[in-house]
Amino acid sequence: MTWPAIAEHRDYIVGMVGARVTVTTIHQRLRDERGLTASLASLRRYIAANLPEEAHRAAVTVVNPYPTIPGEVAQIDYGRLGMWLSPRTGRRHRVEAFVMVLAHSRHMFVRPVLSLDQQAWTASHVAAFEFFGGVPGRLVPDNLKTGVERPDLYDPKINRSYGELAAHYGTLVDPARAGRPKDKPRVERQMPYIRDSWWRGREFASLEAMQASALEWCVRVAGPRAHRGLDGASPLAVFEASEHEALGLLPREPFTLATWSRGKVGPDIHVKVGRALYSVPWRLIGQSVDARSTATTVQIFHHGELVKTHPRHPRKRTDLSDYPPEKVAFHVRTPAWCRERAEQVGPAAVEVVEVLFEVNALYRLRSAQGVLRLADTYGAARLEAAGRKAIDAGDPSYRTIKGILAAGLERDPAPEGPGDGGAAAFLRGPAQLFADVIPLPTTNTTLETDTIAATAPPEIPTTTTDVAS
Repeated sequence: MTWPAIAEHRDYIVGMVGARVTVTTIHQRLRDERGLTASLASLRRYIAANLPEEAHRAAVTVVNPYPTIPGEVAQIDYGRLGMWLSPRTGRRHRVEAFVMVLAHSRHMFVRPVLSLDQQAWTASHVAAFEFFGGVPGRLVPDNLKTGVERPDLYDPKINRSYGELAAHYGTLVDPARAGRPKDKPRVERQMPYIRDSWWRGREFASLEAMQASALEWCVRVAGPRAHRGLDGASPLAVFEASEHEALGLLPREPFTLATWSRGKVGPDIHVKVGRALYSVPWRLIGQSVDARSTATTVQIFHHGELVKTHPRHPRKRTDLSDYPPEKVAFHVRTPAWCRERAEQVGPAAVEVVEVLFEVNALYRLRSAQGVLRLADTYGAARLEAAGRKAIDAGDPSYRTIKGILAAGLERDPAPEGPGDGGAAAFLRGPAQLFADVIPLPTTNTTLETDTIAATAPPEIPTTTTDVAS
C-alpha cells in the first residue's frame, strides 16, 4: 500500500491542487524533489479518495450568473482558417478570420484577412460596426499588440490607434486577461463552427470575394441557425428583436484609419515610418518621435507636440527647410532666388546673373550663388560696382568680380591696352598682369644666380597709372 507514503506529503498536495497544478505535474515534482516512489495512478486514487473537496474546488468554473444586456458587449478575436492559394499571384497565404460576436444575441461578423497588422485590425472593426448598424458599449478583444500594448487586469495599456477608434465610436475597450480564453467564450466557441461551416472545401478567386462570401454566410447561414444558448432561437432573430436598437449610433463622420509607430531620427534628419523615410527638423537628430500615418498624410510628434506633416509617400519625402540653411544653400537658392536676390543688389548684379544663366542655368548656378554671396563680405554697393566693371570689360565671371573686390579696384577706371588681354588681366588682379608681361618659366629647372640676374626684368612700376602710361 503506497498511500501512507503519499500521505506524508498531504499539505504539499493540497497546496498544489489549490493552485490548479495538474496531478501529473504534482506527481513529477514529488518524485524528483521529494523522492516519492508511488505511481501516478496511486496518487490519483489518493486525491480522489482523501481530498475530494480540494479536487472539486479547483475544478469549479464560474459562469457569469447575470444575463447579458442587449448592446452592451461584443467579444473579438482572430482565428486561423487555413492556407489559400491565390489564383492571381500563384502564392499561398495564411488566412485568419477576424470575428466579432455580440454577447447577447450571438450574432456575429466574420472578415477573413491576410495580415494581422494595425490597418487590418482597425478596418475590420469599422466594417463590423457598419455590418451591425451600430456600436456595442464595450469591446472585449484578445491581447494582440494591434489592440493592447500591455495586458494588465487593472491597468491595460491600449494601443494608440485602437484608442483613437474607440474614442471616435464612443465605446470602451476592456481586454480579456492574457491566457484566459474563458473571458470571451462567446467568440472562442465560434471558431470551429466557422472553419467547418464556411471555410472548408471552398475556393475563392480573390480576398475581396472571400470577404463577401463570409458576410453572406453570416446573414444566410450563421444568423438564422437555431442556437441552443438562446433556447433554440436564432441569433439574427434575437438581434433584430432586441439588440439592434440597443447599439450605439454610428458617428456621422467616417473614421480615418491611422496607424502609430515610433522611430529614432537619424543623422540624415529622416525617420522611418513603415517602409518610407520622412524628414524632421534637424534639431531632433537622435531623438525618438511618434508617427501617425493615414492613407494621405504622415504626422510626426515629439513629446506629444506636432513637429512635421508630410504627404504620404511610398519611398522618401524630404523638406529642405528641415536642414540647417548652410547645408542646403545650393538646393534652396534656385535660379529664381538668384534673380530675386540680384534685384536687391542692383541692375549690374541682375545683368551678371542673366549672363551666367544664358546657357545651362543649372550648370552656372553655383557661380551665380558665389557672386551674390560676395555681398555678405563686401557689401551690396561694392558688389554692384565690381559687377559693372566686369561687364564693361566683357568678363562677368565669379573669379573676375572676386578679384576686383579683393584688390579694391571696383571704383578705379579700367585700363586701356592693346587688345582685350590687358583689360582681362587687370580685372583678375596685378599678379595676372605681371604674368602676362613677364612670362614665368614653365619647368621646375633651377636657374643659377648669374642667369637670373642677367634675365631680370627692369623695375616694374608699383602703381596702375604707371603701367597704363
